[in-house]
Amino acid sequence: MSGSGERQHVPVQGAPCWVNLMVADLDVARAFYGEVLGWRFRPSSLDDQFLVATAGGDPVAGLAARRPGLAPTSVWTPYFAVRDADTTAARIRERGATVAVGPMSVGDGRVGLAADRDGATFGFWEGYTLAWSPGEGRMPTRLDLQTRDVFEAAVFYGEVLGWTTEEDIDIDYRNDHVLVTLRDRVILSLRGGGVQTSPLTHLRPRWLVNFAVDDVERSISAAMSAGGSRPQPSSATWTPKGFSRTLQDPDGGLFTLVHQEF
Repeated sequence: MSGSGERQHVPVQGAPCWVNLMVADLDVARAFYGEVLGWRFRPSSLDDQFLVATAGGDPVAGLAARRPGLAPTSVWTPYFAVRDADTTAARIRERGATVAVGPMSVGDGRVGLAADRDGATFGFWEGYTLAWSPGEGRMPTRLDLQTRDVFEAAVFYGEVLGWTTEEDIDIDYRNDHVLVTLRDRVILSLRGGGVQTSPLTHLRPRWLVNFAVDDVERSISAAMSAGGSRPQPSSATWTPKGFSRTLQDPDGGLFTLVHQEF
C-alpha cells in the first residue's frame, strides 16, 4: 500500500500487492522480525503506528499497532490490487463471503478487509502501491492459500479479483492444487488441507505468508531465542532444496519460513 511521500508504482490488478500484520506491541514485533528476518524499519506517512519493513532498502511488509475493537489475534494478511474497491466488495458479498472492514479511504487509496467463504482473511487495495512487484523479483514472500476446496476457492478469487480478465495473470489447474502466475512467475498457490472445524489455528483455512531465508534452521533458532514458538503439532514440509516451517511470533501471528530458492 502507499502513502504520500513514498515511492509508488501502479500494481498489476488482481495480483498480491502487500502483506501486513496487526500486532499488540509494535516494539516487540519490530525486534522479533528484525532478528529473525533481518528487516529494518522506517515510519510510514500513513500513521505513526504503522511501520514499513525493508530488506535491502526495498519495502517488503507492514507492521501496525492493533487498534481497539479489532480481533485480538495477530494475522499476517495479504492484500490484492483491485481497480475498484467498491466493486470488489460487492463481488465478495454476492459470492457469500464477508467484508469485515471498508472499503474506506487510507492515504491516497481505498482499502477493504474480507474473509472468503471458508474464513481465510485477505485484503484488497485500490490505488498506487509501494515499489513492491511480485512480477519483477522484488517480492520476498510467496503466498499460499490453505483451503477446504481448492477449485471452488480458485473460482471465488478468480471472479472477485478478476484473474481471468488480466492478461498478465494465468491460472494453472493441477491435479490437487492451483498455481497463479504473473508473467510466467508463480506468485501464489491454492492448496487443500484447511479444516474449518479444527481447534488449531494453523490448520484452518487461511492465507500462508512465506518468508524466504537463506538458512531455515538458523532463522528458526533466531525465532525461538526472540520469543517465537512452534505451533503444535509442529508442521514442516520438505522440498528438494530444503524445508519450510510454520512458526508463531510472540503475539501469536503465524508465518512460514522457506528456503530462499522457491
